[in-house]
Amino acid sequence: MKLTKYEVIIIGGGPGGLTAGLYASRAGLKTLLLERGIFGGQIVNAQRVDNYPGFPQGISGAELGLLMQQQATKYGLETITAEVTGLKPGQTYSVFTTDGNFETEAIIIAAGSEYVKLGVAGEEKLLGRGVSYCATCDGFLFRNRNVAVVGGGDTAITDALELSQHAAKVHVIHRRDELRAGQILQRQAFAQPKLQFVWDSVVEDITGEAVVSGVRLRNVKTGKISTLRVEGVFVAVGLKPNSEYFHNILDLDEMGYIMTDDLMATSAPWVFAFGDIRRTSVRQVASAVGDGATAAMSAFKYLRERG
Repeated sequence: MKLTKYEVIIIGGGPGGLTAGLYASRAGLKTLLLERGIFGGQIVNAQRVDNYPGFPQGISGAELGLLMQQQATKYGLETITAEVTGLKPGQTYSVFTTDGNFETEAIIIAAGSEYVKLGVAGEEKLLGRGVSYCATCDGFLFRNRNVAVVGGGDTAITDALELSQHAAKVHVIHRRDELRAGQILQRQAFAQPKLQFVWDSVVEDITGEAVVSGVRLRNVKTGKISTLRVEGVFVAVGLKPNSEYFHNILDLDEMGYIMTDDLMATSAPWVFAFGDIRRTSVRQVASAVGDGATAAMSAFKYLRERG
């Protein structure tokens, strides 16, 4: 079976993947970017991005992703909407997808991670209209409003504290009667008067037509159903790295995140990884863009040294 050959294949079309594609293409490398969903990645769900340099008035996530794609393809980056179904290492790597199979000398993995969803009615419908998975991205939109954070771990409490800088009140909804977050975060949370805790409760559904108007809760101990009026729901119940195709090839940590060095090199030769799929990622657009540039430059250096 003959495979279409590239010097670099990038898996994942978020801001970091597009930046890697821009740098690799400008360096003269024949580069293909594979994205299974929407180019721009999770950032396209952000109503407004105010913490990315160069846009003092802010920019929508969808527009930022589109601009990054246009800039990368301007310099020759090829893109295909397809899902990777397998990898085969050898003298080069074979990459199998839902829209063709390819051969490459180097792979850059920017496949990201997925937010664990509640799976309740209203969650998908109201995404971007009150439902969010990123307090840093969207918290400022809820200035002086009542919001809810679902979860009790470090991420949830960090998000709740972030939101307390904007919102009038932050309801922390947790299925247990104590937090799982670290002690320092817990002390900060309990000392913040804007935070109110809803213990032993799970979200049954998120209500609202055009925008979020509230959540319906069920107490896991009593079974009692109640309604909480909020204008925003921030879901923080976990992340799952999209690393299922790499566990037999790369070193992963116990959570499935890819281990890399400072130059984004993985445990496998000619394979680089960064962004939300990488261990210790701070999960911000700016850091993903920087790491994407590093990964592309590392791949370029490797290919030129290899000859």
